Amino acid sequence: MSGKLILIPTPIDDESLLCDKTKNMILDAISNNSMILMEEEKEGRRRWLRFGLPRECIENFVIFNEHTQKDLSQSLIKNLKSNQNIILMSDCGLPAFCDPGTELVNQCHLNNIQVTSAPFGNSIALAISLCGFNHSRFIFEGFIPVQSPERQKSLKRILKQKEVSIIMDTPYRLNKLIDELSNLNCTREVFIGLDLNKPEELLLRGSIAKISKQIEKEKREFILILGPINDER
Repeated sequence: MSGKLILIPTPIDDESLLCDKTKNMILDAISNNSMILMEEEKEGRRRWLRFGLPRECIENFVIFNEHTQKDLSQSLIKNLKSNQNIILMSDCGLPAFCDPGTELVNQCHLNNIQVTSAPFGNSIALAISLCGFNHSRFIFEGFIPVQSPERQKSLKRILKQKEVSIIMDTPYRLNKLIDELSNLNCTREVFIGLDLNKPEELLLRGSIAKISKQIEKEKREFILILGPINDER
């Protein structure tokens, strides 16, 4: 059994505090000897204390940013595989959204390690952070057309785009969308976030054929993300 990587979004202002659920997730992680990754030591310490979190944990912070990620990533994956949970906090905002945490999330997916997040109010940004794809550029397609031929034209156009592409649709068209992508011979890696931030949350990443087998007859809220073409890391 592996541990899990937990993203901890924090307020972008200097007045707001963590919600109770996020704070309890952190305290639970601490009680289970989880590793704490911080983007910057000074700012991380300041905000940690302002959030009313245990002072004694500060000395155990591991600094994870663009300068340290290359050296740390392999050991972090090893720790996760050894059943240790890791929490990742940015200075502010959502970790792994256009920052070094992206590659760590990617490595978790590649190693079948669970990734999840404390509550975050924007499902699109959250799904992007949880997918692990290189999203330095991405296109939000929103809800695609319901009726053909417009729907087919839209999907064919999206599949030609090199950038990460985000698609939304209603729960009862989830399996239809997967079947349509399969019939269009989609060769791109796909991420689906189902019921984000809910107890039944499920994150899936892989080929369209693999995902099709995993969500057969599912009818759940979802966001689908197509990985980039020629993803260079």
